[in-house]
Amino acid sequence: MKSLSSTTGRRLQLGAVVLALSGAALSSALADEAAIRKNLADRMPGLPKIDEVSKTPIPGLYEVRIGTDILYTDEAANHIIEGSLYDTRTHTDLTKARVDKLTAIDFAQLPLKDAIVWKQGNGSRKLAVFADPNCGYCKRLEKDLVNVKDVTIYTFVIPILGADSAVKARDIWCAKDNGKVWRTWMTAGTVPPKSMDPKCDTSALDRNLAMSRKYKVNGTPALVFENGTRVPGAIGGEQIEKQLTNAQKS
Repeated sequence: MKSLSSTTGRRLQLGAVVLALSGAALSSALADEAAIRKNLADRMPGLPKIDEVSKTPIPGLYEVRIGTDILYTDEAANHIIEGSLYDTRTHTDLTKARVDKLTAIDFAQLPLKDAIVWKQGNGSRKLAVFADPNCGYCKRLEKDLVNVKDVTIYTFVIPILGADSAVKARDIWCAKDNGKVWRTWMTAGTVPPKSMDPKCDTSALDRNLAMSRKYKVNGTPALVFENGTRVPGAIGGEQIEKQLTNAQKS
């Protein structure tokens, strides 16, 4: 029978080996990160500041995060890969999953004061929409939203489709009842009255644009439900109702 001291000694030795290996792996990863940061900065001076370097599931391949943009490189930054990393076993787009996590929108943190608000029924359910006043798909969505019951809709106007969108966005935002003006324009084509108030504060529109860039809202409409679910593009009334119900269950 082995003595207690002998068994304890072997465990201590094994623990020391594990710690040494872990330390070596950490040192290697840190060295690779330092090399990647230095080499990319030296070789690609126009590249924006790197926020994070981390290992991927593929040995020798590192993720380089710049804001919410993802690139991939080897341990010496000799090559850059731009595109999606796809797991064939789980059929998962790992790059998309990472970007979705980085650009996730916390509904509770949305600046609702910068939105046009429309309440239907008791307004108990909540939905945020990013929309351009000249977006055809946004108009189609708005017509479907009319029939959704018991919801408060927060529309963040982002004029991204040209100069006329910016003009209409200002006219709508500055209207006395901007919710009504927005909806009649989007659903019935009633042209918004021209804004004649030079003191109307339209800084909310600028903040909306900045927020859309932050969260990579690259097209309209884009919907955000209370549970953080984000849906790009126009969806039908049944799908909206399903997402609202799921959001309340979450």
